[in-house]
Amino acid sequence: MRVIFRCQFCDAVPEAATQLNLEHSLREFAFGQYLDALPGRWLVWHGHGLLGPVRYACAEHRGDLTAFLRENYGTIAPHPWKRPPYPTSVRTAGTDRALRLKAQGGQGFF
Repeated sequence: MRVIFRCQFCDAVPEAATQLNLEHSLREFAFGQYLDALPGRWLVWHGHGLLGPVRYACAEHRGDLTAFLRENYGTIAPHPWKRPPYPTSVRTAGTDRALRLKAQGGQGFF
């Protein structure tokens, strides 16, 4: 199985290295968080819940994504107003442990 990522504004697809980083971002436990996907400078929005779905923007449309999020979700929470630099990951040792436990059939927080 292969996940295909597309920019929400122009349908661009990432090159191989950025594709790999975007695939890794699927396992991030984030809410209302921007993440940078390097080296292609894609921007990922982990909204979830009231802050909408996960959204992706290529380097050319990063500003369009932040403007869209601020216009549509900026009155709900402060998360869309976060300013760069954005992290490339929000994983912690606790997140990794929970994912391992879940994969082994144990109880994680997911």
